[in-house]
Amino acid sequence: MSDNSNFIHNDNDNAIVYSERKRILFLGLPWTFTKYIITPEYITIRQGLFNRVEDDCYMYKVSDVKLTASLLERICGLGTVICYTGDITTPELRLTHIKRSKEIKAYLLKQSETARLRRRTLNTVDIGAHNDDLDHNGIPDSIE
Repeated sequence: MSDNSNFIHNDNDNAIVYSERKRILFLGLPWTFTKYIITPEYITIRQGLFNRVEDDCYMYKVSDVKLTASLLERICGLGTVICYTGDITTPELRLTHIKRSKEIKAYLLKQSETARLRRRTLNTVDIGAHNDDLDHNGIPDSIE
């Protein structure tokens, strides 16, 4: 697989759908040692040349995706995709300075929903409903 932007459509769950290197903003060249790999099941970020750090997040844990693009990124045809996840180690995954960022954002949104349906998981938000009032005085016991 080359280091350029690649979309590979394959039904195999372990097949790489997208592979991209983080690019520097100067002309959008891929001269960094950070690589983003997206499969239907997970997102992987590999960083480093001598000391390698690899961070993974299952696709079903992605709850929201945001696309940002500064003026310089837009001039270079790049964008930054931010994935908000339920992952403990990395609650916010940033795919920084990548090409085809709109396509990646759309793919991540669709694939995260598909992965949740396949695993039969539910993405919920804690709204503080656990504040129990066991003595029934109208004040949650956690603040008494």
